[in-house]
Amino acid sequence: MLLVVDAGNTNIVFAVREGEGWRGIWRVATDPQRTSDEYAVWLLALLGHSGLKPVDIDAAVIGTVVPAALYHLRRLCRDWFEVEPLIARATLDWGFVIDVEQPNEVGADRLLNALAAHQRYHGPLVVIDFGTATTFDVVGTDGAYLGGAIAPGINLSIEALHRAAARLPRIGIGRPQSAIGRATVPAMQSGIYWGYVGLIEGLVERIRAEYGAPLKVIATGGLAPLFAEATPVIETIDPDLTLEGLRLLAARNAPPVFSRGRHGDTEHG
Repeated sequence: MLLVVDAGNTNIVFAVREGEGWRGIWRVATDPQRTSDEYAVWLLALLGHSGLKPVDIDAAVIGTVVPAALYHLRRLCRDWFEVEPLIARATLDWGFVIDVEQPNEVGADRLLNALAAHQRYHGPLVVIDFGTATTFDVVGTDGAYLGGAIAPGINLSIEALHRAAARLPRIGIGRPQSAIGRATVPAMQSGIYWGYVGLIEGLVERIRAEYGAPLKVIATGGLAPLFAEATPVIETIDPDLTLEGLRLLAARNAPPVFSRGRHGDTEHG
């Protein structure tokens, strides 16, 4: 079975793949200081609840945009599952061209989304990922990664508004009934929600105009359904897109060789 680890800025998702399906998908808040042993206590309990044992895991793949978390995640795979994880990097075989100026600077999550989206939906397309940042990534007809746009995530925007303006409260995200807020909180909710809808529609329109051809729009991330209900621009929601990208990447690349001697190393990236 394959252990898949998607480490984002807000959450880390662990999943186990067996055959054609997922045996389990679990989330924990991202904390770069959490040790491999702490991960193990939590994860092994969940595996046991699903009828799985550490010996059932024979391969692992990690995708992360949090370099500080990689060391402990790698140690988790080595010390508790005795596998050397494949780390998602631009230098691996992705099966497509990374057609940008600095391929090594592209976040692993963006490449993984591109890989999975092309496999499932074919190009050309735009992938919108509603995470800590909201990313818009363009995939060509042949699957080539062509770049995109990065905007502040919705929760970052809410937090920034609260912190920078002393009289504005912290609010939750939701779809307001009207664009004209008749009190402070409804006005903030309108600005955040409908402003973000405008961001989505405006960027997709500009991307389509620059690309010069129709583009399918696929959305992923926890807030994708909330915004998809407000705009016809988002055509498909795929909540497991990044996990599927990790699975596909592991299938394309030979697994690294596990060596017990690596347990005591000091690498941090």
